[in-house]
Amino acid sequence: MRNSNIVLLGNPNVGKTSLFNRLTKLNQKVGNYPGITVEKREGTLKANNKTYQIIDLPGTYTLFPNSLDEEIVFKVLSQKENKLSPDLTVVVAEPATIKRGIILYQQARELGLPAIFVLNMMDEIDSKGMNIDFPKLEAYLKTKVYKTNARTGKGLQELIQSLDEKPGFYTGGFQVPQEYQAPMEEAKKLFPLATEYLTWQYLAQDNVSYLDQATQEKIAQIQAKYSLNPQEMQKLESVIRHDQITADLEGILNKAENKTVDSTSKIDSILLHPVLGYIIFFGLLFLIFQAIFTWSGPLMDWIDGTFGSLTEYLAGVLPEGPLSSLFIDGIVAGIGGIVIFVPQIVILFLFLSLMEESGYMSRVVFLMDRWLRPFGLNGKSVIPLMSGAACAIPAVMSARNIENPKERLLTMLVTPFMTCSARLPIYIVIIGLIIPETTFLGFNVQGITLFIMYLLGIVGALGSAWILNKVIKSVRSSFLIFELPTYKMPDWKNVLTNVWDKASGFLFEAGKIILMISIVLWVLGSFGPNRNFYDAEQIVTENNPNMAEDDLAREVASYQLEHSFLGYIGMGIEPIVRPLGYDWKMGIGLISSFAAREVFVGTMAVVYSLGDDVDIEDEGQKATLLSRMRAEINANTGKPAYNFASGISLLLFYAFAMQCMATIGVVRKETGSWKWTLIQTLFMTGLAYVAALIAYQILK
Repeated sequence: MRNSNIVLLGNPNVGKTSLFNRLTKLNQKVGNYPGITVEKREGTLKANNKTYQIIDLPGTYTLFPNSLDEEIVFKVLSQKENKLSPDLTVVVAEPATIKRGIILYQQARELGLPAIFVLNMMDEIDSKGMNIDFPKLEAYLKTKVYKTNARTGKGLQELIQSLDEKPGFYTGGFQVPQEYQAPMEEAKKLFPLATEYLTWQYLAQDNVSYLDQATQEKIAQIQAKYSLNPQEMQKLESVIRHDQITADLEGILNKAENKTVDSTSKIDSILLHPVLGYIIFFGLLFLIFQAIFTWSGPLMDWIDGTFGSLTEYLAGVLPEGPLSSLFIDGIVAGIGGIVIFVPQIVILFLFLSLMEESGYMSRVVFLMDRWLRPFGLNGKSVIPLMSGAACAIPAVMSARNIENPKERLLTMLVTPFMTCSARLPIYIVIIGLIIPETTFLGFNVQGITLFIMYLLGIVGALGSAWILNKVIKSVRSSFLIFELPTYKMPDWKNVLTNVWDKASGFLFEAGKIILMISIVLWVLGSFGPNRNFYDAEQIVTENNPNMAEDDLAREVASYQLEHSFLGYIGMGIEPIVRPLGYDWKMGIGLISSFAAREVFVGTMAVVYSLGDDVDIEDEGQKATLLSRMRAEINANTGKPAYNFASGISLLLFYAFAMQCMATIGVVRKETGSWKWTLIQTLFMTGLAYVAALIAYQILK
């Protein structure tokens, strides 16, 4: 016997998620609906001597699907064959917007669903100026109204005891207008077992995804025959229901002065100010990025040090050999490369969750929408884009908040263009090699160059979004229509749950892909096709009999890397990268930096026999690396390998290329598609190659 499905239905910002967390006691899981990147939250509740499956549907204002989220809501509620089809629908509302909640309740009941009505946030009735006659409201709804406060758990036990309730017969309040009676009669013949309202829904939609093609064509024929406009039908229903409910609730709902709304208006006069609003928002973003860098730094250093100590310990206790090396340098190091991103993800999503819970996120969307709309993005895209300046991984994950599927996809595809912190070591080294340390108009030229690299990231992101917006077709139009919620204190349980979901999702989903690629790169760098790799120590010792032990070890590592599979791949791609001004050694750096962009510096240090632990923040080590790289001659051109032309080419390549396996892993997870992940990788790498090629050919 299957568990009873209890579906939570409600508008955004009514405390539905808090109620879900209370009911499931965090015994829940988050994933995507099959074949679609809309978040699905479900959990279990053991009560009344049975187990209930609790499904938290996306927040919606209507059952008419005008977004991907709303399409999921309609499908779950109306498709009887759906495995999530509810045994009971719990419609959640809050006092200030109770009329909209009642509309959802009516629509659910008229679909033929058993439903009960919950009025959450009961503690806000007085502050929102509400006076509700509950006996009359229950008579009107033909159900008991359950009063809860999800933050404190008040009223929760009574709600749980009602989950086996079988609501009685419900007579719909919506009467189909006379001018639509004829098409309705024809449509009823197609759906003899459906309720009248479900038949109306089929007629009032452009497309119902779960109906077979033949049935959809018959509906389209009826729509064409009677010149039906689905949008006009939806609008008409909304007007009829709103007018009817407003009249019916006279004497049931009474409003006094709304103190909360008044306070919200005063705050909004500052936060939505055409000048102050942007200053405050960008100031907040600055603080968030500072927190990501400052707070995550010690934690990331600790994780790095812990895994470094662990690998040293394992190297000391495990016997030498390929299996030990695979475990230590491939698996353990790969896991370390995943875990080290967790502090940044946690800090970013902590701030995002606080902004969402408090109601400020809606204001951010409102402020930025007009500036991003011409590029095919929307206001919510600003958070991923700006977060990309810290790290693309949590930034791509934060695009989940964007409802429109095309805008969400576009945001994920272009966010990696933003200059992340991992690019900084490369920029610092290359700029130090090719840009003189002079001033222009009192400003350091190297600093100006670094600023230009950040600007290039922004131009790359917005320009690519503009191009992709012309190519990718949208199934649905996107309009910025939403309610600005009143400000409230965040529910810390929701905040911490959301942070845990995002961090664990990255670790266990994207982490699998990152680990797999780490192992592949380890194999390529740890084995070679001939004796030059395996006899590297003997060959190097014979050629350098008087070399000091430490220098000899670094020279052996360099020689082995040169003759590993990775080294030969670097030599193999030399004809491809030669037009960019690179030699095979730089080619090795490009390939190895696929693990993470900053690996380029360590790889170059190994290639030039300096060891892989060069710290570019140490001026002495940085100077040694720069000196060795300046002295390097490109065998193809006979010129310094790192001249102005090749340096600018390399900067442009890293500015635009998709060079981070962790980002690829998280994009694959978030899009649910290898197709778009590969398109993104090829597009970015192709753009990087062309930009680097043009720059080198002009400047050489």
